[in-house]
Amino acid sequence: MINIALYKPDIPQNTAAIVRLGACLGLRIHIIEPCGFNLDDKRFKRVVMDYLSLCKIYRYKDFNNFRNYFKKSRIVLLTTKSQKNYQKFKFKKNDVLLFGSESKGVPKEIHDLVNFRLRIPMNKKARSLNIGMAVAIASSLSINQNT
Repeated sequence: MINIALYKPDIPQNTAAIVRLGACLGLRIHIIEPCGFNLDDKRFKRVVMDYLSLCKIYRYKDFNNFRNYFKKSRIVLLTTKSQKNYQKFKFKKNDVLLFGSESKGVPKEIHDLVNFRLRIPMNKKARSLNIGMAVAIASSLSINQNT
């Protein structure tokens, strides 16, 4: 099962769409706090609908707790600041795909802590993909490589 980690997500609708994707594809969703909204937020609930019961959400008080939990797994950061194409990466079953917050990404110290940083290629004039789209793209390749 693929693990998706969201670092301090701050848009409830995006997180809800990722949870819904997780419910449909069998992904585990991990939220690294602090989260920029409450999971009782009506914007979150409107998008997640009844899929919340189909997807387990794991929460961590900070990145260190998250990293300690996954000390035997590879943490793979998806970032616009990498040159390595995600399509050329061989995903493993217990990898954790890490995505930064919508407004800030992840800080430099986290970039420096992870061993793998990947980029989804896109138009050079575009700044970034919506996080939900990025999760869907990267997780589908990861699932395909591990089935």
